[in-house]
Amino acid sequence: MKIKCLLLVFLSPIMCLAQVLLGVDEFFSKGHYKKILDKNIALLTNQTGVDSHSKPTADLIRDHKLKLKAFFSPEHGITGSFKAGEKVKNSKDSVGIPVYSLHGETRRPTKEMLKDIDVIIYDIQDIGIRSYTYATTLFYVMEEASKNNISIIVLDRPNPINGIIVDGPMLEPKWQSFLGHINIPYCHGMTIGELAELFNKEYKVNCSLQVIPMNGWKRSMSYSDTGLRWIPPSPHIPEPDTPYFYASTGILGEIEVANIGIGYTLPFKVVGAEWIDAEKFSGALNHLKLPGVHFAPFHYKPFYGSYKGKDCHGVLIIVDDPLKYKPLNVQYAILGILKSLYPDIIKAKIDAMKPQKKQMFCKACGGDGIISLLQKEKYVTYKLLNYHDKKRDSFIEVRKKYLRTEYKL
Repeated sequence: MKIKCLLLVFLSPIMCLAQVLLGVDEFFSKGHYKKILDKNIALLTNQTGVDSHSKPTADLIRDHKLKLKAFFSPEHGITGSFKAGEKVKNSKDSVGIPVYSLHGETRRPTKEMLKDIDVIIYDIQDIGIRSYTYATTLFYVMEEASKNNISIIVLDRPNPINGIIVDGPMLEPKWQSFLGHINIPYCHGMTIGELAELFNKEYKVNCSLQVIPMNGWKRSMSYSDTGLRWIPPSPHIPEPDTPYFYASTGILGEIEVANIGIGYTLPFKVVGAEWIDAEKFSGALNHLKLPGVHFAPFHYKPFYGSYKGKDCHGVLIIVDDPLKYKPLNVQYAILGILKSLYPDIIKAKIDAMKPQKKQMFCKACGGDGIISLLQKEKYVTYKLLNYHDKKRDSFIEVRKKYLRTEYKL
């Protein structure tokens, strides 16, 4: 038996090392699929919709003789190959099943798309951050399903940041958008299945909803802890730890005061520009003693984008303790220190922002308070670090109702 297990470890590490079974694994292994054998099914998915052995959910649906009638795809398309914000057209799969884009002419399924559909299955890997459109797409689909008496099944997946960190401001109603539609913190610490339950009850969507939970996932887990293979959910989220850094610099990227690794090999993990002194910048950030993080001086040259070919100097963000790390505080600290060290440059860059860019920055933040502080205050670092909406405390209480008991610490 020992020899057999060693061979399995050598030939297929995922079989012995994976600690987590996904919602899709449980859906088929526990026989949940049998309840919908006679139903017409649409699958809302993309390239991340696979089981723990990397078999596509669509193939599993066909293998189990379910009646797959349509696909829906989110931003980036069903293959994940489209750029952020790029419109995706409707298409068909290899056997002629329609693939309806929910990031093209419409962001909600139409009555025609939903015709004769009884059940919509959702299986997409999210990244645990409000300003990422997959959760909004699920919310829209749940609303349309409710109107048309269609059931929703969410196959749950890990929050790759972990299920503990709740950080950043809430969403102000004025800045509600497709980028962030639900009033939750920037980092919410929930799985997509838990969010679906929250959407359904707190927002009175009232669709027929079933969440198929994972088996073995713990809230303290990073994605790497799960033993699961990582499939990038979008082009600039290439690695399982990238969501930590997306939450740490993504908003900064919208304001475009510096490069955040887009166009280089470390998206969201570095911050730099030609005019930054790397040693001074890293020293000022480390002096703040933010929990769970270290900033190393870093020099690089992006291959594409607005900083293409430019010598950028700045910092590499290193997460030492994911459970103590506060991504939004890192983001605010970077903005504050840049403003303190280079006030004239930051002021000029903010003043030069086009209205559309300012709006996108505020939508990503969830409000206009951050940019107001950057524009009006001379020394903003500690004001930014303390900029947390008190309403988040209320959310944390609401959130408790939707945290699944299976997902222990």
